[in-house]
Amino acid sequence: MQKLPVGLSDFKQVIEGHYYYVDKSLLLKELIDHGAQAMLIPRPRRFGKTLNLSMMRYFFEKTDADTSHLFRHLKIWQAGEEYTSRQAKYPVIFLTFKDVKEFNWVSALEKIKQLIQTEFLRHKYLRNGKVLEAEELDAFDKIANLTASTSAYENSLEHLSDFLARYHHQPVILLIDEYDTPIQAGYVNGYYAEVVGFMRNFLSGGLKDNPHLEKGVLTGILRVAKESIFSGLNNLAVFTLLRSEFSAAFGLTEAEVEQALRDFQVAEQYDNIRNWYNGYIFGGQILYNPWSIINYLASADKEFLPYWVNTSDNALIEQVLTRGGIELKAELESLIRGESIEKPVQENIVYRDIEKKEDLLWSFLLFSGYLKSEAQRRDDFDPAKILCQLVIPNQEVRSIYISIVEQWFSQKFEPAKLAMMLRALCAGDIESFELLFREMVAQIFSFHNFGAASEKVYQAFAIGLLVWLGGQYDLKSDRESGYGRYDVMLIPRDSHAAGIIIEFKKVNTKRGETKDRAFAKAFQQIEEKNYAAELEQRGIQQIRKLAVVFKGKQVWVREQSAESRGHSDE
Repeated sequence: MQKLPVGLSDFKQVIEGHYYYVDKSLLLKELIDHGAQAMLIPRPRRFGKTLNLSMMRYFFEKTDADTSHLFRHLKIWQAGEEYTSRQAKYPVIFLTFKDVKEFNWVSALEKIKQLIQTEFLRHKYLRNGKVLEAEELDAFDKIANLTASTSAYENSLEHLSDFLARYHHQPVILLIDEYDTPIQAGYVNGYYAEVVGFMRNFLSGGLKDNPHLEKGVLTGILRVAKESIFSGLNNLAVFTLLRSEFSAAFGLTEAEVEQALRDFQVAEQYDNIRNWYNGYIFGGQILYNPWSIINYLASADKEFLPYWVNTSDNALIEQVLTRGGIELKAELESLIRGESIEKPVQENIVYRDIEKKEDLLWSFLLFSGYLKSEAQRRDDFDPAKILCQLVIPNQEVRSIYISIVEQWFSQKFEPAKLAMMLRALCAGDIESFELLFREMVAQIFSFHNFGAASEKVYQAFAIGLLVWLGGQYDLKSDRESGYGRYDVMLIPRDSHAAGIIIEFKKVNTKRGETKDRAFAKAFQQIEEKNYAAELEQRGIQQIRKLAVVFKGKQVWVREQSAESRGHSDE
């Protein structure tokens, strides 16, 4: 059984080391066939971007060593002489910014300069090729010695491609991996303007009107908006995960995962694998997260764990989500329950606007891999706007949302009290549940939360708390059962446990209503609409029917007793 390439992103090392490799070499054919000179292919992190760019480098790069053996057993070699004739024919510039995650601009710039220095030193043969003028040799040496000015590093792509094209008498293949990693770090750590200014000049020099460029490929997570970084780059073709181009090149298809599970003799786990790691959709193609699949197969105990989520501190995700208001939190809770929400999505991202503009927030979550688009359509009134039906891709990603909501609640309320409250609910101790629920409402809610839709506010708030019972219950809300739609239902995974129905009612003080009358109306609705039908159909014998009645921040909880059914308190 072959070794798994956990953490390996060098194509040559994977092939020569006889590691398990899923053949993505037809990406090379797709690149060659496409007419675009410069391409940006954004995909979520850990979806094979660096490995694919490394494959491109070893395929295209002209070197003294023969690298054709790396490809002879792959699909690209059967694609025809039109493609194999391109192998080892071009000078290549290869840079990856995936590790530029510094806390300040001075450190980030130093690291970027070191990356450029390393690439210049990789081509130090240029110094002896008799193609550089004395001034160019001096400029080359200053970059290689880390003594050049910042502007020289900004122009380094343009100059290096010129030097290489003259030396090899061939235009250059330019490969830049994770170009937006330093930009995201700059946004999080306060040097956004500086890093965007540098990267704008750096990339423009290599991609804009460069007569020495054969093909340029950039990867990253997001398409940073033109006005931020790609100003004037009219030759850049962008293929986000909403586009069909290159849809199967990053990530693992269902057929590829099924084959891998057979190869590693765990085919019986396919349903669990699909629940945990499937669910991404790129250009209509259903895909799995390769990092999670590789780590699962490599684990001795074959545990289903959040491998992908744990590869990042998720700082930006937490930052933008925890600052949202109660409406955003309600939408997150809907997503956690497995429901979809329709939101506008923009393919261009301006980091500084993520927290200000709703469509950019959802765009960021989609393109970063924290949501998927099940369907998309053009807005009837604004055809330039894309409306996407967004859902959480899988169980692994769902765990990060749960931890974010948990963090929000833990900042407002002691986790031990939350756990105590949920235990009381499950045990049928409604008196204790009411006391703790009332305390939480008093701590978290403010009076501006209560408007015309205050029932929905309470409902969303309660759902956010009940999410933590996910291991014991399926949480449903606003679903049809019997003759109407219940507010909240907890369906036990153990059919011997009690199912719980919760109805929310606001005390209508304008009509002189009392809380007792509101309770009676809630219980009457539960009975008349036969909300218990869904639980009964599932064979649940114990059913608890609760009403949550409130007047502003005053809240009461009761359970319907057998004696009180059909009887109004008033």
